[in-house]
Amino acid sequence: MTAAARRSEVRLIGGQWKRSKLPVADTPGLRPTPDRVRETLFNWLGHDLAGWRCLDAFAGSGALGFEAASRGASNVVLLERDRRLAAALTASKLRLKADALRIENVDALAWMARCPPDSFELVFIDPPFDLPLVEPSLALAQRLVVPDGFVYVEAGQAIAPPPGLRLHRQGRAGAVHFHLLQRADSA
Repeated sequence: MTAAARRSEVRLIGGQWKRSKLPVADTPGLRPTPDRVRETLFNWLGHDLAGWRCLDAFAGSGALGFEAASRGASNVVLLERDRRLAAALTASKLRLKADALRIENVDALAWMARCPPDSFELVFIDPPFDLPLVEPSLALAQRLVVPDGFVYVEAGQAIAPPPGLRLHRQGRAGAVHFHLLQRADSA
């Protein structure tokens, strides 16, 4: 199997839809979170996200958001600006009967700016590496997570947490630097 064929889908690794496949479109900048990185992330978070509200700000393939819903998150919002990718996410939602998911075909930064504070236990930020989206996304995500809530970030290089967030865990897999940050309110 060629690398291109392997990348045409991702497999969910845990929860009720374990082994279910999500299509991956051949779109510039789309880089699904590798299986081993998702496995590490959900080991850090705990396998059961029952009752959590999650935001997948740059959904792409939807691997992070679907993985959270598969593990019991009660409300998962996937934001995707590309209309074709949003349609593929909707098709996967319908196929899996993933009622906890809501797909929004919007600009993530604009949507996050309008969202009320303290709306999520977990925010995923995995934008295309070639666009300067990590810093503005982190600034918005910090106010969207509840006290002690988490922000997960993937980037092409290691990042320093902005004020209001502290580094909880981090790792690297090839060119992907991944960070789990936690909201750090002043006492």
